Amino acid sequence: MTEKSPESAPRSEGWWQEPPRWLGRGALLVLAMVAAFQVVMWLFDGLSTLLGILFLAWMFGISIEPVVNRLEQRGWRRGLATGLVMMVMALAVLGFTAAFGALLVQQVAQLFGALPNLVANGVDWVNRTFGTNFVAGHIVDSLGLTSAKVQQLIANLTPGVVGLVASIVGLVFQVFTLLLFAFYASAEGPKLRRTVSSWFPPKQQQVIATVWAIAVDKTGGYVVSRLLLAALSSLFTGIFLLVLGVPYWLPLAIWTGMVSQFIPTIGTYLAIALPALIALSVQPLDAIWVVLFGTGYQQVENYLFAPRVTARTMQIHPAVAFGAVIAGAALFGPVGALVSIPVVAAIQALVETYGHRYELVAEAARPPTHAPARVRARWRWGHRRR
Repeated sequence: MTEKSPESAPRSEGWWQEPPRWLGRGALLVLAMVAAFQVVMWLFDGLSTLLGILFLAWMFGISIEPVVNRLEQRGWRRGLATGLVMMVMALAVLGFTAAFGALLVQQVAQLFGALPNLVANGVDWVNRTFGTNFVAGHIVDSLGLTSAKVQQLIANLTPGVVGLVASIVGLVFQVFTLLLFAFYASAEGPKLRRTVSSWFPPKQQQVIATVWAIAVDKTGGYVVSRLLLAALSSLFTGIFLLVLGVPYWLPLAIWTGMVSQFIPTIGTYLAIALPALIALSVQPLDAIWVVLFGTGYQQVENYLFAPRVTARTMQIHPAVAFGAVIAGAALFGPVGALVSIPVVAAIQALVETYGHRYELVAEAARPPTHAPARVRARWRWGHRRR
């Protein structure tokens, strides 16, 4: 018998000696996925500001699209109609800035500087009225509203000449970028939809068109209606505070209008609380009038203004809207809080469009408890036979 050489001896079949071929490919795939994830997160972190501007520009573009569509139906070129709408809005903003810009900045600076005294006056009134023993200094210190900290905050918010110029240049660049992309989002909206749809099969093209139309309708309607209601709220609140003699009426009116409309559920209470506290620190009776006015105006808005302004906009449960704002703020900051509600409304509309609801299986009516025993027994027997 011939002896077998060691080379020709059969190898033991152990997976630890010769790894399977897919193990190396799987390891490379996992490493590639991890590297791709890191690159995507790095790009998202670096481009977060630009992405936020693009999203706001898209929202602004689809917000003015209904007006642009009406002008286009009357024979206007779409680009010219978009430019006209944006120019009118820019002139309105410039007019407001020219009329109230200096007063707004002055009153905001005065409000920050007077916060410690306002809190102290409010605490003194509470102690006199309710017989409490709150110490104003302790409350001011706990809130971090000491004069030194307020002055430091104002100094931080007021940079030097170089920093101020850089901030202005950066702000102008961001505004120009926002307006440029908003112009193209509105002027080239139909062309953009056709371009995106052309990359998909015919069945998906109808879905894309429906999704886009719902997003435009919900987002545009939400932004326009909220801004209009905020403008009305700021106007009437500002007039009332000015007539009542409440200091810092302009920033308080803008605060009331924006907070009451863009923060669901509790926005109304947060909005009216700040003017009431300011009025309480100056003239306690005025705080009662401010609260009464806020309550009365809310009823007028709910029954008179809101039904007409938001007749074609979204209907979202208050709890869902409040949760959407919290989630959006936690994920993307103030921009996320602003756009969270229209995004949720668009998703809700899509679910209602493509979702399917089934009728609930109603239980057979049970006999009343005071029915005779034989009636209840007959119902149980019939129920078993089913």
